[in-house]
This record gives sequence, C-alpha cells and structure tokens, in this order.
Amino acid sequence: MTDMLQETAKNLLLNEEVDIIIGYAEGSEGLTRAHFARTVKNTADFIYNDRCIQNLAVYLVKGEVKKLGKMAVFATLPTIRSILQVASENQLTEESILVLALESSSDIKTLRTFDELKQYVAKQDLGIAGDDRKLLESLEGRKQEERRKYWLDQFSKCIKCYACRATCPMCYCGRCQTDFNQPQLITVEATPLGNLEWHVMRAMHLAGRCVACGDCGRACPVGIPIHLLTIKAAQTVKQAFDVDAGTDAEMTSVMSTFKKDDKEDFIKYE
Repeated sequence: MTDMLQETAKNLLLNEEVDIIIGYAEGSEGLTRAHFARTVKNTADFIYNDRCIQNLAVYLVKGEVKKLGKMAVFATLPTIRSILQVASENQLTEESILVLALESSSDIKTLRTFDELKQYVAKQDLGIAGDDRKLLESLEGRKQEERRKYWLDQFSKCIKCYACRATCPMCYCGRCQTDFNQPQLITVEATPLGNLEWHVMRAMHLAGRCVACGDCGRACPVGIPIHLLTIKAAQTVKQAFDVDAGTDAEMTSVMSTFKKDDKEDFIKYE
C-alpha cells in the first residue's frame, strides 16, 4: 500500500494535476502525523496503516494551505465526509480538491467531483465505532442526574487548551467566540461554569455537522471523551430530521433551516 500511495502522489505532481498532496507519515513515539508533499522527493515519506486515523480535512480549510494551489488528500471515510460537510458550508470548491479514498489496505480510489464523493459515502457504513457505541449506550442507560454528574466530573479535568477545537475540521472560524474579551460570552479560564459553557456550546455548534471522526476526543490531553457529546448530538439530529452530516455537498444546515414537514416530537416535554 505504501508503494502505491507514493507512486500515486508522485504521478499527480509530475503530471501537474495538483500543487500539494496531504497524507500521513511516520511521527514520533510510534504515532503518525500529517505530511505535506509539494515535490516528488517529499512523496517518499507517505505511509498508510491502521495508525493513520487523523481527520486530514482539518488542513483543507486553512487559508495558508488553500493558497498553495489545488490540493489532493489521502482520505479515510471521516475525511471524505468532512470534505462534503465543509463544502456544503462554502468552505471548499470542487475545483480546489482531489480526493484519494483509502478504501482498504490495498486500494486507492480517485474521486474528482463532489457527486462522486456523495456516491462513495452513500455506499459506506456510517455507524458508530464499537467502543464509542458501547460507552454511549452505557451512559444512556443511566439516570439523568448520573449522566450529569459523569459529564461534570469529566469537564472538571478540562484545562481549556482547545485541542478539541484545533483538531476539528468544522471549527474553521477565523476567531472563536471563546477568544473574545469584549463581550466575553464564555469565561477564558478553566472554571466549572466556564468548562461547562464551552463544551455545551461546542456540542451545539457541531449538531448536524459532526461526522463522528473522534479526533477531538483523541486530541484531549486529559482524556475527556468529548467526542461522545458531538456524536450524541449527531444521533439526535438523525432521529429528529433524518439527516447525516457529510453526505452531500448541497445539504442545508439542520440548525438554521426551517421545513414545514419537520417532525416536532423532539420539542415535546413529557
């Protein structure tokens, strides 16, 4: 697979089909890292294995990367879904990106249009990973106060480093609300209230947009499974509106679109 990746990347640059290719390379301490190749020589560092799980779409929405020219990206399913989602939010154009779908350990599929991405995603299993599904089911089986205590205990560990924000492709705002001092809507320091405000706001901001890649949870230096909140929000959106994020570059925003035929069961209090 590594040889195939490197040869594919090499040919794309030699044929001047793209200006930069984003993929994976060996990192430190047995981890992998994002790798950017603009020359044929740089393509020799590309790898792919079961450790290559970072959502590389986070780099595609950055201005400093976009200005380098047409981008190609070696993409797992979450990366492909993220591309469709940010495209629906006018953050990527079809002409700016070429997707190299990593279908398995031995196959790469070239996807050149958003419609091809849509068709590709439609054939995939969008279910939640086993360990995350089990923990969510465990939490849902608890009483409301127990769930509240669980999350407050988790949030108490937060140091407000914003690694979860930095690793998320959907957090592409030039300046986040949390960085404003005037007006200050959320406290900057790590306090019980400030931490709760930050994580609840972030989960709501990602409702209908999260593709369940899990990068925010993996990035957390204190081990908060924060990705479970956005995954749960995604499940709720699916139940209420029958919408999966990152499945169509033409989809509208669930949280800001009104439809007369939307179900209203979710607003009823029992």
